[in-house]
Amino acid sequence: MFDNIAPYYDLLNRVLSLGIDKRWRTKAIKLLQDLKSPKILDVATGTCDVALEMAKKLNEPNIIGLDISAKMLEVGQKKIDKAGLADIISLTQGESENLPFDDNTFDAITVAFGVRNFGNLEKGLAEIRRVLKEDGQLIVLEFSKPTSFPFKQGFNFYFKNILPRIGKLTSKDPKAYKYLYESVQAFPDGDNFIKVLDSLGYKKSTCTPLTVGICSIYHSKK
Repeated sequence: MFDNIAPYYDLLNRVLSLGIDKRWRTKAIKLLQDLKSPKILDVATGTCDVALEMAKKLNEPNIIGLDISAKMLEVGQKKIDKAGLADIISLTQGESENLPFDDNTFDAITVAFGVRNFGNLEKGLAEIRRVLKEDGQLIVLEFSKPTSFPFKQGFNFYFKNILPRIGKLTSKDPKAYKYLYESVQAFPDGDNFIKVLDSLGYKKSTCTPLTVGICSIYHSKK
């Protein structure tokens, strides 16, 4: 599915979020701005938007982007090469539940709009914790469900009825954007996700809702 939508992924993100996704990513990355020459893993890197932003804004980072979709990585590599950042960002194909890295490797790990796609949420988060250094930081940016009227109703209508139609016209894979709505509904957002992190041994976990609760930043430490 993700291979199929890879050529249209960036355009759709801009259109479907009205460009707000860029601001969400910027806010998430700011949480890492005090790190000095950090080694960072970007899980579910997709077409590398977060990896590229971190390469430009953080202090001499060394970034590895990991994704299960080869086609997404192909698009991301072209963007990296075009930006002249191949010496800062490297890409590898793999899955969150079986990370190909040693224990205690990374100063920080980011996951933007990918954690809800983990085949096994707890196993993926446990793997991330394994490869984080002690006191290493986890930053998760993910869609969440607004709870207040009328944003809850508008959000559900847009995601269930409008978004799949736009996805069908532009990406040629309507199932992908039907899946997006279903995956957001199934994801344990807010306090429920914090409870999952706590149960796996993460500490100092926080949730910061953005844009009336459409998206949230989760910040945690090993």
